[in-house]
Amino acid sequence: MKLKWYGTATLLLESGNTRILIDPYFRRNKKLPPLPLEEAATADAVFITHPHIDHFSDIAKFLEAGIPKCFVSQGGIDRIAKHGVNTNKMTAYRAGDEITVGNFTVKVHQGKHCVFDAGTLARIALSPRTYLMLPRSIRLLHGMREYKMQDDEIYTLEISDGQKTVTVLGSAGMTDEVQYPAGADMLVFPYQGRTKMHKYMVPFLQRFAPKAVLADHFDNAFPPFSHTVSTKKFERTVKSVLPEAQAIVPQENKWIQV
Repeated sequence: MKLKWYGTATLLLESGNTRILIDPYFRRNKKLPPLPLEEAATADAVFITHPHIDHFSDIAKFLEAGIPKCFVSQGGIDRIAKHGVNTNKMTAYRAGDEITVGNFTVKVHQGKHCVFDAGTLARIALSPRTYLMLPRSIRLLHGMREYKMQDDEIYTLEISDGQKTVTVLGSAGMTDEVQYPAGADMLVFPYQGRTKMHKYMVPFLQRFAPKAVLADHFDNAFPPFSHTVSTKKFERTVKSVLPEAQAIVPQENKWIQV
């Protein structure tokens, strides 16, 4: 199995002749490399971990480009339909489901969204960028309201091809009630949303105990609310908590072997 990170939370996983796409999104920061739609659209299916604006709002472009099916919460389907998007290719899924797509089996676990801390909210509220880019800030706030979801609409995906397993956190949150799978070959961890993500991630590392940890969502994809997060402490923290694990900071559009 191998995977490629396209920025934000967008991942393409490949095993044999099967590809699945996770949370495809066209970044609004024009300084970032473009997402290659032609390659992303070769996926056999797309999975949406949760229907927020930066995970789901661009889904129509990918389905129109040729991806045959999309798995998302029922709430996501209902809300995207209000935007005039054709939902014929969309299938509702939920925690507890197990879905097979070609070589991949995807087990769906209940997830939880990262709760932004006061420092993160203050950074956005007090940043001059927020007001210098006021029209974009207003559009983002409006979009966030339109794509507001229920608490049970966010999933953690356990993806296996029978040889390797990748666990993808849709957001940096987890619940005490769920028995999450431990020991995956790779854990994909969203590294943005808290002022001290390197400390916040420690319980996740301990609970999931993966062989490798890949950071995503650390890029400045939707300014002015996002920013590029330094990953230096990410790498040190992984090595401190899991000395045998590999800490991976991906480069955009570069394949990584699991």
